[in-house]
Amino acid sequence: MRYFFTRRQPEETRILLVESGSRDLFNELVPGLRESYGPDAQVDLVTCYAGLPRGLDPEKTHVYRVNEYRGDWRRLLQDVRPRRYTIVGIICAAEPIMTKWKWLLAAALPAKVFVLNENGDYFWLDWAHGAAIRYFVLFRAGLAGAGAVRTVGRLLLFPLTLAYLCGFALWVHARRRLRLSSRSLLLSTI
Repeated sequence: MRYFFTRRQPEETRILLVESGSRDLFNELVPGLRESYGPDAQVDLVTCYAGLPRGLDPEKTHVYRVNEYRGDWRRLLQDVRPRRYTIVGIICAAEPIMTKWKWLLAAALPAKVFVLNENGDYFWLDWAHGAAIRYFVLFRAGLAGAGAVRTVGRLLLFPLTLAYLCGFALWVHARRRLRLSSRSLLLSTI
Protein backbone atom coordinates (compact mmCIF):
# COMPACT_ATOMS: atom_id res chain seq x y z
CA MET A 1 0.00 0.00 0.00
CA ARG A 2 1.51 3.24 -1.17
CA TYR A 3 0.57 6.84 -0.43
CA PHE A 4 -0.47 6.01 3.16
CA PHE A 5 1.56 8.83 4.71
CA THR A 6 0.56 11.47 2.17
CA ARG A 7 -2.63 13.09 0.95
CA ARG A 8 -1.20 13.32 -2.55
CA GLN A 9 -3.12 11.59 -5.32
CA PRO A 10 -1.36 9.56 -8.01
CA GLU A 11 -0.70 11.39 -11.28
CA GLU A 12 -1.76 8.72 -13.74
CA THR A 13 -4.93 6.86 -12.98
CA ARG A 14 -5.21 3.13 -13.45
CA ILE A 15 -8.02 2.06 -11.16
CA LEU A 16 -8.68 -1.43 -9.82
CA LEU A 17 -12.08 -1.93 -8.22
CA VAL A 18 -12.53 -4.90 -5.87
CA GLU A 19 -16.22 -5.78 -5.92
CA SER A 20 -16.42 -7.14 -2.40
CA GLY A 21 -19.99 -6.13 -1.69
CA SER A 22 -23.23 -5.24 -3.38
CA ARG A 23 -23.05 -4.59 -7.11
CA ASP A 24 -25.38 -1.61 -6.71
CA LEU A 25 -22.58 0.33 -5.00
CA PHE A 26 -20.30 0.06 -8.03
CA ASN A 27 -23.19 0.81 -10.38
CA GLU A 28 -23.31 4.24 -8.74
CA LEU A 29 -19.53 4.61 -8.28
CA VAL A 30 -18.27 3.97 -11.82
CA PRO A 31 -19.99 6.99 -13.42
CA GLY A 32 -18.57 9.19 -10.64
CA LEU A 33 -15.06 7.84 -11.29
CA ARG A 34 -15.44 8.57 -15.00
CA GLU A 35 -16.54 12.10 -14.15
CA SER A 36 -13.62 12.68 -11.73
CA TYR A 37 -10.79 11.01 -13.65
CA GLY A 38 -12.00 11.40 -17.21
CA PRO A 39 -13.54 9.01 -19.70
CA ASP A 40 -10.13 7.59 -20.65
CA ALA A 41 -9.19 6.41 -17.15
CA GLN A 42 -8.50 2.68 -17.14
CA VAL A 43 -10.90 0.95 -14.71
CA ASP A 44 -10.52 -2.80 -14.13
CA LEU A 45 -12.40 -5.12 -11.82
CA VAL A 46 -11.80 -7.99 -9.38
CA THR A 47 -15.11 -9.73 -8.78
CA CYS A 48 -16.90 -12.94 -7.91
CA TYR A 49 -20.05 -11.93 -9.80
CA ALA A 50 -21.00 -12.57 -13.42
CA GLY A 51 -21.16 -9.63 -15.79
CA LEU A 52 -19.97 -6.06 -15.24
CA PRO A 53 -21.32 -3.10 -13.27
CA ARG A 54 -22.97 -0.30 -15.22
CA GLY A 55 -20.53 2.10 -16.82
CA LEU A 56 -17.72 -0.41 -17.47
CA ASP A 57 -17.01 -1.19 -21.11
CA PRO A 58 -16.59 -4.96 -21.66
CA GLU A 59 -14.07 -4.23 -24.44
CA LYS A 60 -11.75 -2.05 -22.31
CA THR A 61 -12.21 -3.51 -18.82
CA HIS A 62 -9.91 -6.27 -17.65
CA VAL A 63 -11.85 -8.53 -15.27
CA TYR A 64 -10.24 -10.83 -12.69
CA ARG A 65 -12.72 -13.42 -11.46
CA VAL A 66 -11.64 -14.89 -8.12
CA ASN A 67 -13.50 -18.10 -8.99
CA GLU A 68 -10.85 -18.77 -11.64
CA TYR A 69 -8.03 -18.53 -9.06
CA ARG A 70 -9.53 -21.06 -6.62
CA GLY A 71 -7.86 -19.55 -3.57
CA ASP A 72 -4.44 -19.08 -5.22
CA TRP A 73 -3.80 -15.47 -4.22
CA ARG A 74 -0.18 -15.60 -5.46
CA ARG A 75 -1.36 -16.20 -9.00
CA LEU A 76 -3.86 -13.33 -8.71
CA LEU A 77 -1.09 -10.99 -7.56
CA GLN A 78 1.12 -12.15 -10.46
CA ASP A 79 -1.65 -11.26 -12.87
CA VAL A 80 -2.58 -7.92 -11.26
CA ARG A 81 0.84 -6.41 -10.45
CA PRO A 82 2.15 -5.95 -14.03
CA ARG A 83 -0.77 -3.63 -14.83
CA ARG A 84 0.59 -1.11 -12.26
CA TYR A 85 -2.64 0.17 -10.75
CA THR A 86 -2.36 3.52 -8.99
CA ILE A 87 -5.75 3.45 -7.23
CA VAL A 88 -7.53 0.49 -5.60
CA GLY A 89 -11.15 0.79 -4.52
CA ILE A 90 -12.63 -1.72 -2.08
CA ILE A 91 -16.11 -2.09 -0.61
CA CYS A 92 -16.28 -2.48 3.16
CA ALA A 93 -19.97 -3.13 3.66
CA ALA A 94 -21.68 -5.29 6.23
CA GLU A 95 -21.38 -8.24 3.82
CA PRO A 96 -18.52 -10.73 4.21
CA ILE A 97 -17.82 -11.09 0.48
CA MET A 98 -14.22 -11.60 -0.71
CA THR A 99 -12.84 -10.27 2.58
CA LYS A 100 -9.42 -11.94 2.30
CA TRP A 101 -9.05 -10.98 -1.36
CA LYS A 102 -9.79 -7.28 -0.88
CA TRP A 103 -7.41 -6.81 2.07
CA LEU A 104 -4.69 -8.80 0.32
CA LEU A 105 -4.94 -6.58 -2.75
CA ALA A 106 -5.09 -3.40 -0.65
CA ALA A 107 -1.93 -4.39 1.25
CA ALA A 108 0.08 -5.93 -1.58
CA LEU A 109 -0.44 -3.44 -4.41
CA PRO A 110 1.58 -0.19 -4.48
CA ALA A 111 -1.52 1.95 -4.95
CA LYS A 112 -3.61 4.53 -3.12
CA VAL A 113 -6.62 2.77 -1.56
CA PHE A 114 -10.11 4.12 -1.03
CA VAL A 115 -12.78 2.40 1.04
CA LEU A 116 -16.44 2.53 0.03
CA ASN A 117 -19.14 1.68 2.58
CA GLU A 118 -22.70 0.44 2.07
CA ASN A 119 -24.08 4.01 2.06
CA GLY A 120 -21.93 4.99 -0.90
CA ASP A 121 -19.64 7.13 1.26
CA TYR A 122 -15.92 6.69 0.79
CA PHE A 123 -12.64 7.77 2.33
CA TRP A 124 -9.01 7.42 1.36
CA LEU A 125 -7.02 4.92 3.40
CA ASP A 126 -4.24 7.27 4.43
CA TRP A 127 -2.77 8.98 7.47
CA ALA A 128 -4.77 12.17 7.00
CA HIS A 129 -8.07 10.29 7.31
CA GLY A 130 -7.09 8.55 10.55
CA ALA A 131 -10.16 9.81 12.42
CA ALA A 132 -12.52 8.41 9.77
CA ILE A 133 -10.64 5.10 9.74
CA ARG A 134 -10.77 4.83 13.56
CA TYR A 135 -14.49 5.59 13.63
CA PHE A 136 -15.13 3.10 10.82
CA VAL A 137 -13.25 0.32 12.67
CA LEU A 138 -14.94 1.15 15.98
CA PHE A 139 -18.35 1.20 14.32
CA ARG A 140 -17.76 -2.18 12.64
CA ALA A 141 -16.57 -3.62 15.98
CA GLY A 142 -19.72 -2.35 17.70
CA LEU A 143 -17.80 0.14 19.84
CA ALA A 144 -19.37 3.31 18.43
CA GLY A 145 -22.87 4.66 18.72
CA ALA A 146 -25.69 3.17 20.78
CA GLY A 147 -24.28 -0.36 20.71
CA ALA A 148 -21.02 0.68 22.36
CA VAL A 149 -22.28 0.40 25.95
CA ARG A 150 -23.76 -3.04 25.29
CA THR A 151 -20.55 -4.28 23.64
CA VAL A 152 -18.31 -2.95 26.43
CA GLY A 153 -20.65 -4.51 29.00
CA ARG A 154 -20.39 -7.87 27.25
CA LEU A 155 -16.61 -7.61 27.18
CA LEU A 156 -16.50 -6.83 30.89
CA LEU A 157 -18.94 -9.60 31.82
CA PHE A 158 -17.28 -12.26 29.69
CA PRO A 159 -14.57 -13.24 32.25
CA LEU A 160 -17.18 -13.44 35.04
CA THR A 161 -19.51 -15.54 32.89
CA LEU A 162 -16.68 -17.85 31.89
CA ALA A 163 -15.56 -18.26 35.52
CA TYR A 164 -19.15 -19.02 36.61
CA LEU A 165 -19.62 -21.63 33.87
CA CYS A 166 -16.26 -23.31 34.64
CA GLY A 167 -17.10 -23.33 38.38
CA PHE A 168 -20.53 -24.80 37.72
CA ALA A 169 -19.05 -27.53 35.49
CA LEU A 170 -16.44 -28.31 38.16
CA TRP A 171 -19.14 -28.50 40.86
CA VAL A 172 -21.38 -30.81 38.75
CA HIS A 173 -18.51 -33.17 37.90
CA ALA A 174 -17.22 -33.22 41.49
CA ARG A 175 -20.73 -34.00 42.78
CA ARG A 176 -21.12 -36.80 40.24
CA ARG A 177 -17.74 -38.29 41.15
CA LEU A 178 -18.59 -38.08 44.85
CA ARG A 179 -21.95 -39.78 44.24
CA LEU A 180 -20.32 -42.55 42.20
CA SER A 181 -17.58 -43.11 44.78
CA SER A 182 -20.12 -43.19 47.66
CA ARG A 183 -22.29 -45.64 45.69
CA SER A 184 -19.32 -47.94 45.05
CA LEU A 185 -18.32 -47.70 48.74
CA LEU A 186 -21.91 -48.55 49.77
CA LEU A 187 -21.99 -51.55 47.39
CA SER A 188 -18.63 -52.83 48.65
CA THR A 189 -19.88 -52.89 52.26
CA ILE A 190 -22.99 -54.90 51.43
